[in-house]
Amino acid sequence: MSRDIQVTFDARDPRALSCFWRDVLGYVHPGPPGVDLPGGADPLAAWDEFLARVGVPEEQRNSSSALEDPDGRGPRLFFQQVPEGKVAKNRVHLDVRAAPGLRGEERMAALEVECDRLVGLGARRVRRHEPAPPMSAGFIVMTDPEGNEFCLD
Repeated sequence: MSRDIQVTFDARDPRALSCFWRDVLGYVHPGPPGVDLPGGADPLAAWDEFLARVGVPEEQRNSSSALEDPDGRGPRLFFQQVPEGKVAKNRVHLDVRAAPGLRGEERMAALEVECDRLVGLGARRVRRHEPAPPMSAGFIVMTDPEGNEFCLD
């Protein structure tokens, strides 16, 4: 039997990091438990209202955040606040599939376009790996705003 998974990020600022990954992946913030959000409602504003209503102190309201794939295919992402900063390379990282089915220069050009978009969102480009058939089609290593490595693949 297979299992669903959740990918958890330690974060300095869970809300900001979840907003970055929301924009990267096209995921959505789920609404608070028991709250039906009308179409077009801001789920983050709904969370602010919910947390205030249930008595969570303001300084604790950014202790976590979550994202879900609106198509229900990808894993849930969870962001939890931790006191320490990132100090070493990730042992696990995400590969963002930005050029599926493309090869060669067409693939690398598509990755460069997506790289530019993500830099505009706050990512940092680390290095480009050229295609090396048959083992690699080429990819770009990046970091999110808190330094977590990921690849555009």
